[in-house]
Amino acid sequence: MEDYGVTGIRVDLETIVGVPPAQLWDLVTTVSRIGDWSPECEYGAWLDGDDSVAVAGTRFEGRNRREGRVWTVTCVVTEAERPRSFAWVVLDGEHGPELPSSRWRYDLEPADSPDKTIVRHSFEHGPGGSGLRDMIAANPEIASLIIEVRLNELRKHMTETLDAMTRA
Repeated sequence: MEDYGVTGIRVDLETIVGVPPAQLWDLVTTVSRIGDWSPECEYGAWLDGDDSVAVAGTRFEGRNRREGRVWTVTCVVTEAERPRSFAWVVLDGEHGPELPSSRWRYDLEPADSPDKTIVRHSFEHGPGGSGLRDMIAANPEIASLIIEVRLNELRKHMTETLDAMTRA
């Protein structure tokens, strides 16, 4: 699989929201509600149990929509420490969690007020297969532009999701 400079590209957000850490952790781990907040992920569901099973090793699926393309992914929780962190990998369909398509993470810590949280939210493209890799393989001459556009789009969607989630 050709890398095209994709492995390791990241989006990192840091912001303060007006929701306490425990409440925010409950929101980010309720994958069945992600479609209510995200402009790209329209559906999420736990594959191993119900919405209360946010523990390392559990799986969930998400269905995404972008520019007319629809795809479903399987994710594996890699860290779940209430109310501090929630992380998962997106599997690429061919490889296991050691070669994920991407890694996602929320780190939460109390802010200067008990009703506020410092949120660090990140995305990192993994070594596994992905739609981004496929797009670049079809258009290698504009790889850097494709990466720039996608990272900006992810940053925008991550920000919009967090904003909608904390207004819920």
